Amino acid sequence: MKIPKLDLEDFESSLCFACGQDNPIGLKLNPTYDGEKVRAEFTPGEYHQGWRNVTHGGILYTLLDEITAYAILCHGIDFGVTAKSEVRFKQVAPINEPIQISAWVTNLTKRLVETKGVLALKDNTVIAEGSSLFYIWRQSKKTILWDMDGVIADSNSFHFAAWKETFAKREVEFTKEDFTKLFGARNDFIIRSVLGEELCEEDIKIIAQEKESGFRTKAGGNIKPFPGAIKLLETIKKGNFKLALVSSAPKETVDFISDELDIGEHFDCIVCGNEAAESKPIPQTYLLAAQKLGAESKDCIVIEDSPLGIKAAKAVGMKCLAVTNTHPKEELNEADNVVDSLEGVDLITLIRRV
Repeated sequence: MKIPKLDLEDFESSLCFACGQDNPIGLKLNPTYDGEKVRAEFTPGEYHQGWRNVTHGGILYTLLDEITAYAILCHGIDFGVTAKSEVRFKQVAPINEPIQISAWVTNLTKRLVETKGVLALKDNTVIAEGSSLFYIWRQSKKTILWDMDGVIADSNSFHFAAWKETFAKREVEFTKEDFTKLFGARNDFIIRSVLGEELCEEDIKIIAQEKESGFRTKAGGNIKPFPGAIKLLETIKKGNFKLALVSSAPKETVDFISDELDIGEHFDCIVCGNEAAESKPIPQTYLLAAQKLGAESKDCIVIEDSPLGIKAAKAVGMKCLAVTNTHPKEELNEADNVVDSLEGVDLITLIRRV
């Protein structure tokens, strides 16, 4: 099969007949991925009929073809070309009744991917089944960079308590407002912001070590992941996308939280705050992660919870999804998209809608 020439760098799908949300006559499918199958729902209307009150077979095939294409996307394949597709129609599909669409990958090699798809009514009556073979044209370049505290780990209260105790020993009151404003920055940035720029490096090191020791004592056995974070991590990893953990925390604390939540194996690389010369909002940690993974900034999606982290990501042209775990939505408006929880974010939402 001769593959046609397409400019994939400028590929844009907002007018796609099946999934484009800007196509006035399109189907406007909104697929989601649960880690195993891609699913969507579509209710055909009078303009989708063939025989009277029966959905046209071409529309049914389009539903299968589109959702199977998203199934291969969720396996890290940015673009595939349909080489063969077979559909078995088993039941008429009445118009004005919802159709449940599901598709999944059945076999994957270096050059080819096979999929299966099913259309069914609400009562699970199967309308059609299809199988397709795709040529793999291009692997996805999408790279997901995760902040840790406030995004994966619900650790804020332990950090605040440790900072408050550390600064209180130096007769400085550290309020919740102070903490919220500085959360996401590196320890030396926080210490200088509170105690002054004139502190020497040795004093900063001692204070930071004291704080981190206090944090680990308070947090040990008590840290929980935020809802949806681990599931999304596992789904991305299963899809063969590159993953990095990028934290302002020192290595000892990153390792501690990774062990507490058992998340270290999900990441292709980990970048800690002390690996960069400067703290967020300077983007050095995110640039270092991209460099380690061989990714360009334009292909990176950062998941953040703080304004400082968002500024760092956007400063170098990275996309950013923000979650309101530590800051209200109005403080995160520089991000490309803001959600209240990662529970509502699936892989398709992340790589196509951020």
